Amino acid sequence: MKGLEITEINLKDLERTARLDSEFYKKENLNIINLLNKTNAKPLTEFLQVSDGNHMGISEFFCEEGIPYYRGQDIHDFFIENANPICIPKTVFSKPVMKRSYLKKNDVLLSIVGTIGEVSLVNTDSDATCSCKLAILRPKSTLKSETIALFLQSKYGQNQIRKFIRGAVQMGFILEDLDQIIIPKFFPDFQSKIEQIVKSAHAKLSESKSLYAEAEDILLLELGLKNWHPRNTNINVKKLKESFLQTGRLDSEYYLPRYEDYAHLIEHYRGGYGQFSNVCMINEANYVPAANEKYTYIELGNIGSYGNITDCTVAYGKDLPSRARRVVHTNNVILSSVGGSLQSCALISSEYDNAICSTGFFVVRSNAINSETLLTLFKSEVMQNLLKQSCSGTILTAINHTELQKIVVPKIRKEVQDKIAENIQKSIALRNKSKSLLENAKVQVENVIQTGGGIKLC
Repeated sequence: MKGLEITEINLKDLERTARLDSEFYKKENLNIINLLNKTNAKPLTEFLQVSDGNHMGISEFFCEEGIPYYRGQDIHDFFIENANPICIPKTVFSKPVMKRSYLKKNDVLLSIVGTIGEVSLVNTDSDATCSCKLAILRPKSTLKSETIALFLQSKYGQNQIRKFIRGAVQMGFILEDLDQIIIPKFFPDFQSKIEQIVKSAHAKLSESKSLYAEAEDILLLELGLKNWHPRNTNINVKKLKESFLQTGRLDSEYYLPRYEDYAHLIEHYRGGYGQFSNVCMINEANYVPAANEKYTYIELGNIGSYGNITDCTVAYGKDLPSRARRVVHTNNVILSSVGGSLQSCALISSEYDNAICSTGFFVVRSNAINSETLLTLFKSEVMQNLLKQSCSGTILTAINHTELQKIVVPKIRKEVQDKIAENIQKSIALRNKSKSLLENAKVQVENVIQTGGGIKLC
């Protein structure tokens, strides 16, 4: 039959776990193993201490501030510190049972449940831990963590990881199979070169963060939020005509004094203000993807901490979820409507022009405020609080179109917008340069495997 691929394997040549599924032995997989064997590659476990994260049920202790607790969904950036994880209290982190999952600088994290094969590097000695959905790979000697992480991200690492995925309903990669993943012994000089590229990428990322923080400071100073604090009380007295008859809301949270203080701050901004409906425009047009056409799809989990898109899904329209219904364009700002993810805002770059995003986002633009300022504004303390106030619902709170349109928005002065835009654009450029350096380092790892250069053959 045309296109049929046949591979013959002797029983004695089956790997340790005696896999019998034909997909495991397809030619692409065998060709990669043959190439790696020519480099005298060794099991990954020869170079690593392997464990996984915490198995204790601690979801009841999750909080917004405390010790970072990384989960599978946090592995979307090469440097794990760029994630925006849930936290746990120091008291929980200090429990003896948690010590086995403490993270150390230079640990490599590999997602082994859910989205399998994602890789991140731990770059600091700050206290942190992770869930059992992540494998903790701690280099012992010979191979540096940067080289290991990039190898696992490369086509040679990803092919081997995919090959050993098991399960039916919930797929997973078990730690015992790490001794079946083989990796070459790269020369120290080559590893040092890779290490320097990774350090350069990290430095550019740190500079990018600093520029973003400067943009936030510019906005805070302009709005008078520097060293300003709203009332910290949970008591407010309202007449019926000042509350329900005016807002239609009876939930006490809505009337917290701090929300009034934030709105008052905006209403007295020297540049003026307006309701969202007068300052911004929302694209709510539904787009139905064509079944057999490929699309780039952005969802809530793809949004980074700095208004960047960390990842996306490329799939045919027939394979996209029913919530993939919003088309985005360059310089749109996408704003999460989900109560627990209001910080998930992002600026659409030219790379994602004409992509599709989830209906969990509002797609926003403005003729009065440039996109960079709009992003910084909606991620700011003042707007986050007003968005949170406007959320409603029971199990999953969200902000609807009508409530969003009522929110007051400051009309930031043009000269201030220009400063913010300059910082954000420079920040994005540095972030892209960092990403490019890491991609280049991964390609170099792949190239030395293909050519045999930079690898110890014995």
